[in-house]
Amino acid sequence: MQRSPAVRGRGIRKTFGDVVALDGVDLEVPEGEVHGLVGPNGAGKTTLLGLLLGLAVADGGRLEILGTPVGRTLAVPGGVAGFVDGPGLYPSLTARQNLAALEALRGHDADGAGGSTDGVGDALEQVGLTDVADDRVRGFSLGMRQRLGLAAALLTAPRLLVLDEPANGLDPAGKRHVHRVITRLAAEGTAVVLSSHRMDDLAALCSEVTVLATGRVVFSGTVGKLAAESGELDYRLLTSDAAAARKVALDTPGLHVPLDRGGDERPDPGVLVVRGPVPVIEDLVVRLVQAGVAMRELAPVVAPLEAAFLALTENGRTP
Repeated sequence: MQRSPAVRGRGIRKTFGDVVALDGVDLEVPEGEVHGLVGPNGAGKTTLLGLLLGLAVADGGRLEILGTPVGRTLAVPGGVAGFVDGPGLYPSLTARQNLAALEALRGHDADGAGGSTDGVGDALEQVGLTDVADDRVRGFSLGMRQRLGLAAALLTAPRLLVLDEPANGLDPAGKRHVHRVITRLAAEGTAVVLSSHRMDDLAALCSEVTVLATGRVVFSGTVGKLAAESGELDYRLLTSDAAAARKVALDTPGLHVPLDRGGDERPDPGVLVVRGPVPVIEDLVVRLVQAGVAMRELAPVVAPLEAAFLALTENGRTP
């Protein structure tokens, strides 16, 4: 069943003086999808997130959020939540008081009658901050602040959640809480747009990705399709017989064995680095087995998503 778009943007433009932040950007995010927004610094990610949150207005193009056209005013429809450049918090208040204050600003009674106390406690539990709920936020780490910002967004039961680098500063436990919340929200129909420099988060959370470079879309599609854009990759190969493995690699059509250029850090003599597309690497594995060489490790030196990101943004490619 086709899902309705929570975000639909066509030809979005935004300039700041002579600086073109967004140059004809298209973006479509269905309900229930986690959509990754990535790009180098200055690519226009923060500007685009700001438009989705109503913190800025576009100079041109069309933008629809939750079925409502967004015009030239700083406003978005109800059901949108999130943060850009980190959540805005009151450092002198506790985590619980911060959320209660936000509830009060929305007209809810945080003291119980009509109450949102249960909602505050539930939001804190979901992001793993129950144990520090009554600690002042000024003592929180970056990761704890990020999680509290997510808890604040949960209070609104968002239909569109916009997050800027939500994994910043997270330890493994915090990351698990955040991933669990995002995955659950998407399963319940919430559209999530998140920016991240962490390719592992994209792979774990996102079904679709948009890559920006200098204000333009250079890629939009599935995570699998993005990984396929990496082309030839360097692989680290550890075998039972490095010399025999090198000979097999040199005889494998389409495979390159980069020369050691020396340097201060000498490579492990038992490790062979080879370069080629996935089908050629698979052919190498077959040839090694046929030659009686045991393979102990085979892994990309740079993850495919990261390699694809670098190839798309550094070479200035366009779709």
